[in-house]
Amino acid sequence: MIEEQKTIGIIAGGGQFPLMVAEAAGRHGLRVVAVAHQGETDPSITDCVDSTFWIKLGQLGRLLKAFKANGVDKAVMAGTITKRRMFGDIRPDLKGLSLISKMAVLHDDGILRAVADELAKEGIQVISAAHFLPELIAPVGTLTKKKPNKAEKEDILLGWRIAKELGRLDIGQCVVVRDKTVLALEAIEGTNETIKRGGNLAGKNAVVVKISKPNQDLRFDMPSVGPETIRTMVQVKASVLALEAGKTLIFERSEMIKTADKMGISIVSYEDSIIKVQ
Repeated sequence: MIEEQKTIGIIAGGGQFPLMVAEAAGRHGLRVVAVAHQGETDPSITDCVDSTFWIKLGQLGRLLKAFKANGVDKAVMAGTITKRRMFGDIRPDLKGLSLISKMAVLHDDGILRAVADELAKEGIQVISAAHFLPELIAPVGTLTKKKPNKAEKEDILLGWRIAKELGRLDIGQCVVVRDKTVLALEAIEGTNETIKRGGNLAGKNAVVVKISKPNQDLRFDMPSVGPETIRTMVQVKASVLALEAGKTLIFERSEMIKTADKMGISIVSYEDSIIKVQ
């Protein structure tokens, strides 16, 4: 159980999530040790944890050394890494180079699973950051005042099926659809850019589907949305956001729903097992 751990490690990326996890872990009475990434992690992480070690992207050996020196035997991964940095700003140490050389394809899940496996070899178990903040997990149901109409529901079903296939290939988690036509698939550019691209092609009333990958390891890379997702949808006059209940993190939920209601956007959250039978 988490409560039995006296020390927890955080592999911190960008955004507010690492800070939120660190503060929640502290409320559990845990000592928090963060390994933060230069150019990605918010410097204020140092105010939320007991110890911080800064590394460059790919320095797996330094990460392991920091955790082992501080008695970490359980760790979480939290936050984002800008995917485009993989092409120009990665600085692996010998341990990182060894890991990369063994991989045939550098996709999200593959990299994160490989890192988790390396930590496990050193006696460090990776657990889900969501354990500390279960209130962020998307519930089942329609979260906004407005519900999708019949045509939008049909687009959700199509987008859901395509997104699962996209995820099966470990490429992305987001699909944009309108009138039973797939307009954009997420790759390295990320969700917001996918929404912009698909939404601009749609003109208006695009349906955005963002769900987990089949067999996704929910200890890391859990799909997430927030107010910025809705603001991006507003820019392209998109009409619906469909999420996977129980497998998606919603940040700043109240603000996100308030903005969606104001702009006439529907947000719905389904379980995969339920949507398959519709």
